[in-house]
Amino acid sequence: MGYTNSPLVVYTKLSPNHSGQRTHSIDRITPHCVVGQLSAESICGCFTSTSRQASCNYGIGTDGRVSLCVEEKNRSWCSSSNANDQRAVTIECASDMNEPYAMNSAVYSSLIKLCTDICRRNGKKKLLWLGDKNKTLNYVPAADEMVLTVHRWFANKSCPGNWLYARLGDLAVKVTAALGGSSSSGMQASSLKNLSEAEAVAKIGPLFTANQKTTGILACVSMAQFILESGYGKSELAQNANNCFGMKTSLSGNSWSGSSWDGKSVYTKKTQEQNDDGSMVTITADFRKYSCVEDSITDHAAYLLGAMNGSKKRYEGLAGCTDYKKAVQLIKDGGYATSHTYVQNLCSIIERWNLTQYDVAKASEGTVISGWYRVRKSWQNAASQKGAFHDLAYAKQCADVNPGYFVYDPAGKAVYPEVKANCPYAVRVSISDLNIRKGPGTNYAKTGQYTGKGVFTIVEEADGEGATRWGLLKAYAGKRNGWISLDFAKKL
Repeated sequence: MGYTNSPLVVYTKLSPNHSGQRTHSIDRITPHCVVGQLSAESICGCFTSTSRQASCNYGIGTDGRVSLCVEEKNRSWCSSSNANDQRAVTIECASDMNEPYAMNSAVYSSLIKLCTDICRRNGKKKLLWLGDKNKTLNYVPAADEMVLTVHRWFANKSCPGNWLYARLGDLAVKVTAALGGSSSSGMQASSLKNLSEAEAVAKIGPLFTANQKTTGILACVSMAQFILESGYGKSELAQNANNCFGMKTSLSGNSWSGSSWDGKSVYTKKTQEQNDDGSMVTITADFRKYSCVEDSITDHAAYLLGAMNGSKKRYEGLAGCTDYKKAVQLIKDGGYATSHTYVQNLCSIIERWNLTQYDVAKASEGTVISGWYRVRKSWQNAASQKGAFHDLAYAKQCADVNPGYFVYDPAGKAVYPEVKANCPYAVRVSISDLNIRKGPGTNYAKTGQYTGKGVFTIVEEADGEGATRWGLLKAYAGKRNGWISLDFAKKL
């Protein structure tokens, strides 16, 4: 195909570090954090030396200006993955130097515009964020779809940082809207009916980011109820729950006192919510009106905020609530869901999204539930627990945003992140030409020196390309540019 470059570029300094023309058409975008509040020019400057052995297609400087480092037609060296970089446009974004590697509004705004431009020039109408490594890498995009991937999926890195990682759903929604396409936020209800519960969660989950700015934790609860009660999915939990979102024509068991029903699609009741000044505002909730999932969720949230019980709000305390567990309890206490099993199921669905961390075992009043991955500072310190997850991937995500926490399997064994080796320790090198590199991987430049044969001290280990494990030599610990492949070293 004929490749083009973005007209948003204001500075070009082409890097020699690339593999020539791509072997795969562009269907991914991989945004990175550059770890520094750099200008567009400086980002290009990072990749002008061949010794760096790294590059990117575009850079976004701290003022939002865009630079071109590697033309789109060529594969950059950016994501620690040949397969990903062959099909992805890679973007380095100016960021803070420490986790969560936050980006300012100018950078984020330019990222949205640049992603929109990349999609449009490559014939894409949708940008997707699936939020799961395995699902994304196994996903075959349609001809009009572009998919977001992240560096941390291919290397032991935080990139693009938790600040941007948490906003990738929002990025996908905004770009798709700018393209005039239909993102998950415009998903039709009928498209979910035959999905499993887990698949429905994956499709609806990104809507949370779009809603949280206006409804906060309430949107999280509302989406869980939507899946639980709408009949979506093949699970027993979804199939047998009350169907109050109007996927059935019958109102049996779903009567809403004082409501009206047109017999076809609209189920309406006006409720009142008190403003800060004491005045009352009328809210109309049309549960059965919408084919768009997000609209129905938003409308349901409006009802929960406005429903009255006489002169009092039925769900007092929901407005502004930031505690997920408290929000669920308020809805239960307000009479919406009196079953403890219902509340447990509600919690389980939200947990799948990893939108909050919630220990369902604890919620079940001491019942031990097998198969949970728990996120704690230590296995013995149960009070430190951040959450419990059936899905290991979600448990890892929870640990990633809580430094110092580990994922423990049901037996209490730490399984993530990998516990660092008991450093320092000694190794013997029996070859004379073992390269010393500037970083842990063959993608880092050689220092031009060799260890020679002998015994050496390793002070740190790391994963990286080209070896099972890399070790940092004690003599280079201060500069951190003395890494060797431990495949050629024997631990003593």
